[in-house]
Amino acid sequence: MASTSETGHAKNIANFQDIISFCQGYGATYNPTKESLKIPQLQALYQLAQDKLNTTKTQKTTFDTATNERRNTFANLKPLATKIINAFAVSGADTLAIADAKTVNKKLQGTSSKKTTTEETNPENTPTTNSISTSQQSYDRLIDHFANLIQVVEQNTNYTPNETELQVATLQTKLSELQTKNTNLINAYTGYSNAMIDRNQTLYNPLTGLVQTSKEVKQYVKSVFGANSPQYKQVRGLEFKVIKKD
Repeated sequence: MASTSETGHAKNIANFQDIISFCQGYGATYNPTKESLKIPQLQALYQLAQDKLNTTKTQKTTFDTATNERRNTFANLKPLATKIINAFAVSGADTLAIADAKTVNKKLQGTSSKKTTTEETNPENTPTTNSISTSQQSYDRLIDHFANLIQVVEQNTNYTPNETELQVATLQTKLSELQTKNTNLINAYTGYSNAMIDRNQTLYNPLTGLVQTSKEVKQYVKSVFGANSPQYKQVRGLEFKVIKKD
């Protein structure tokens, strides 16, 4: 489901198409001297805005997919770490090594804090840079703790579990998968963030943006036909808003 802000961007673009249609309907009477207000330039701006909006939607889908994939990959990490600890505890390893492993696991489990370390940005809402940064730090820590746990058990020759999922080679593969999914999400968010910047520049630049241009078109129509003219009433009713949310 599209967010409120996305719907607002689309509405601005749709209304801009309407204002272009009205201006075309005025024929030769619509003849502004400012280049950016001429029909061909308005049409080009409309197409550019539509393209930027579509790109943003595509990038958001990519970001949401990467978010879901990372969440799914990390879903069994804490239970897996618990299994590793239990297997290590009965492997014959010395008590100090077991204690070290348990210390790392406590950090991974986040038992020292009631706040979950796997909290994910709601994909239905547009993420802020701050929320992404906070979430990213949590996932980075999980990866780091898991890597440390692998190192502890790997260095102890007594750790030779028969269960494939607990063997060091399998754990290394899991670590690599976690790192890959995490990197994929970072890259996906970068693409999404840059797409939003480009879209907002096209729509809301205070000098050349679609919203500002629509205001100038209305002013020109008002100057040509008059404030009480039916032509000005046509364009005056078209609403354009600067959407502050990403």
